[in-house]
Formats: sequence, C-alpha cells, structure tokens
Amino acid sequence: MAIRILKKLSPAAAPFLHRTKTSSAAYVASRARDATFEKLMEKYKNLLKVISIQDLILASQSTPPSISIDFLHRLSQKLHLNRGPSAFLRTYPHIFHIFTHPVNLQPYCTLTPAARQIVLQESDALNKSTPLAVTRLVKLLSMSLTRKLPLRAIFKVWRELGLPDNFEDSVISRNPDIFSLRDGNEPNTHYLLLGDTEAFKDCLVPVVENWRVLECCNGECTVDRTELQYSFKHGFPPGMRLSKNFKAKVKEWQRLPYVGPYEEIKTVDKNRRSKNQMMKMEKRAVGIVHEFLSLTVEKMVEVEKISHFRQWFGIDLNVRDLFLDHPGMFYLSTKGKMHTVFLREAYERGCLIEPNPIYEVRRKLLDLVLFGRRGLDRVRGADNSNSEGDEVEELCDD
Repeated sequence: MAIRILKKLSPAAAPFLHRTKTSSAAYVASRARDATFEKLMEKYKNLLKVISIQDLILASQSTPPSISIDFLHRLSQKLHLNRGPSAFLRTYPHIFHIFTHPVNLQPYCTLTPAARQIVLQESDALNKSTPLAVTRLVKLLSMSLTRKLPLRAIFKVWRELGLPDNFEDSVISRNPDIFSLRDGNEPNTHYLLLGDTEAFKDCLVPVVENWRVLECCNGECTVDRTELQYSFKHGFPPGMRLSKNFKAKVKEWQRLPYVGPYEEIKTVDKNRRSKNQMMKMEKRAVGIVHEFLSLTVEKMVEVEKISHFRQWFGIDLNVRDLFLDHPGMFYLSTKGKMHTVFLREAYERGCLIEPNPIYEVRRKLLDLVLFGRRGLDRVRGADNSNSEGDEVEELCDD
C-alpha cells in the first residue's frame, strides 16, 4: 500500500502540478531520464571544451593562429581541463597540433588542417544562411514585449541562432530598415530594436503551427480540430510511467487556449491574475520557449542563456522548472556541469530529424572529437593535409 502511495506522489509523474516542498535540486534529480539525450550530451561535454580552445586559437593574431600551452594552463579551471591542457589536447590529435614555437621555444598549439577545413566550412555555411539569420533575429525580437532586446543577451546565443561572427556588421548594420541599435541607460549597454517588419509578416508564424496543419491534414488523426488548435507535439521519455491522472491533465492542458509568442498580450497585475489566467500565461511561456528552441540551429540551448530573455518575453516563471514540468516537449540534461534543454520533437536517435548545413558542419567537428586518437598512425604515415581532410569525410559518411 505504501509503495502505491509513493508512486502516486512521484514528482516525475506529476507535471503541471504546483510543487510546494520539493526543492529545485530534488526536482531536477527526480526527472525521468532519457538515455539517448544523455549519451548525446555526454559527447557534447568535450565538444564544448574543444570549441572554447578552438575559439581562443582563432582569436590569436599569429600566423597561423596559435596559442601557448602556458596560456591554456592559466585557463584550465575556467575551461574545466581537469587533467591539464596538454593531456586534453593530446586526446584530440585530429583537431589540435602541439609544436615548439621557433622564437620563444615554448610549446604552442594550433589547429590541424582537418579542423581548419571545418572552420572554413562552417564560416561558409553561416555566410550563405545570412538571410535565414535575419529572419531568426526578426522573430526573436518579435517575441519581445517591447520589440527590443539587450545586445549582450543576443551575444549569449549568437552561435545557437546561427549568426555570423560579425553579425553586428553583416546582419544588423546592413539592414538599417529592419534593425537599429540604441544606447541603454547604463554605460556600455546597447539595445537592438526592431523596425519595419512588413516584409516578414508571413514569417511570424510559430513553428508549432506547421505540425498542427500536418496533423489536421492527416487522415488518421483522431484528435478533435478544436483541441488541435492549441496542442503541442508530445513524446515522453522511454519507461516514463503515465498514469490516467497524468494523461487527463495533459489532455486538459492541450485544450487550453493561449496567446501565441508573436501576438500582443495585455499585461495584468501578477497579484490579480486568476488561476485560469496563470495557466494561460504558463502555456504562453511554453509556446515562447518552444519557438525559441525552434529558432536555434541545433534545437538545444543552455538554460542559463535562455533565462536572459525571460523578462523581455514576459515570462514570470522559472524557465528550468518550465522545462521539467513538460517532459513530453523538452528534455533537460545536467551533463557537463550545466543545464541544457533539447526540443524533444526535433530529435530522433540523437540526431536532428531535419538537419541544416550549419548543423551538419558542426557534426563533423563532433565526429573528430569522438574519433579521439584512433587512426593516428595511419594519418602520420600519409600526407597530413590530405589524410586529415579524408578523415572528416569518412567520419561523416558513417
């Protein structure tokens, strides 16, 4: 009897309910785990470290770009290089090359030809997708209550949004009729404002609407069209227990009408909101973060980064708890000492269902990370530039 009661009170099986005594840490720990996303994030842990070092190398003024191992030693704690930079760099010989500087005779590291090739391919993919980057930025600003966002917040997610490195010049400055920069009240604070969006009027449609239209046109769809009008796609973690009470609450939540992320809302005093209004505001918040994740290149983002937009989007809820309350739409991972959220419907077996050119190039770097030290002898025995490039192609074919 006691076991049955405990199962009914299990936090993993009771989203959409107000938690009173459960701490945030306990709530995160009690979430239903998804092995596929956990394995994917396990791979991304080291990839993020690789990208951090790669960015430092590319930012150097030397030719070819390189940085000293001593410099990385001073950043070991910040970069989470527990065994030191030398051991980490030697783990990925297909990405990093360690050499002795000809002048100061100290160990330096640079990128291998294969890694440099991927950098060039990503830069090319970013430049070619500039029109899409403009649209993403327009949609992001359109979700703001004031149609403006702090530039520092956008800098936090420029990579996730697939913006070019120089997006201030290539995207903002080149579209003065769409974007404008304004100084803030505080020193060194700037805001990005949205101008004329008439040309993007047809683009300001939530991504979820595409799924609703497909479901509506599906002859086998058994969901009532009125209910489908406000529904989101759900897919729960394998092995998660779905009680009748839980299913009923999900169905009730799906039917709940709400204001879309691009629609204007009337601000209501938080203390005067009714229970029904609070539920609608929560669903609107879900719609906003769903759209935010849909705008990202890899359909994933650190929770801390998305939190910078919370007040600008009018979200009064804890964003992390919002993801935990809706496990059928989002998956929260805590790998790598950070919280990362995935848009569940965008993934299948650890890969994007609808990949894009930027995502595909970045996966090549992930392939080199997973390759580790394998094939090192074969690479050394051949011409370095050709063999490294062939290695990338081989990995991507797999």
